[in-house]
Amino acid sequence: MPLNRCPLCRGLETPLFHREDRPRVLYREYHRCLRCGLTFVPSRYHLSAKEEKAYYDLHENQDGDGGYERFLGRMLTPLLERVGPGAAGLDFGCGAGQVLVNMCRRAGLSCVGYDLYYHPDPAPLEIRHDFIISTEVFEHLTDPGGVLEQLQALLRPGGWLGIMTKRALDRQRFVRWHYTLDPTHVCFFSEQTFRWIAAQTGMALEVVGNDVVMIRKPG
Repeated sequence: MPLNRCPLCRGLETPLFHREDRPRVLYREYHRCLRCGLTFVPSRYHLSAKEEKAYYDLHENQDGDGGYERFLGRMLTPLLERVGPGAAGLDFGCGAGQVLVNMCRRAGLSCVGYDLYYHPDPAPLEIRHDFIISTEVFEHLTDPGGVLEQLQALLRPGGWLGIMTKRALDRQRFVRWHYTLDPTHVCFFSEQTFRWIAAQTGMALEVVGNDVVMIRKPG
């Protein structure tokens, strides 16, 4: 039996949590880490980079889409409550349209975008930021532990990391959760997981919504 090491804390106590077996829809396993509470899909079930990019290409999220901008407002509103005008930040996983980047700029913030597939220029990953935001990205990460270390290093002291991702709940609700059926979703964070992250990094956690957390780096 292959080892199913947690991609966040690297723990090995990761028993099977759920197996999805829907003919012609999806077959894969979900394991839950007993140390950090992350639920994850083992790498043997992950899509290739080509398959993942093709799936993302189906998205049509652009400026001027009122519904999508209201959705992203769930991240922008708590961010604006915590950083002042002119604060400089990064939208990590900004997508092809960089919609939240533009919303931040219209709100008086300086913001740049980075996206592995659509805006891969690494320059924004080589400077420090007052804030980093990431919306509907963390559920796609194959190495969330490494990414969190990277983003924490890119934050200035006192800076904010904002993460939007739907949070995993108990198994009864998990097995009926539509969010798990997206084949590009491979990590599912619980509130326990975010509290573990805060404890391990020394950052301060604020749970501000059903799918948004704000984490502050010590100043």
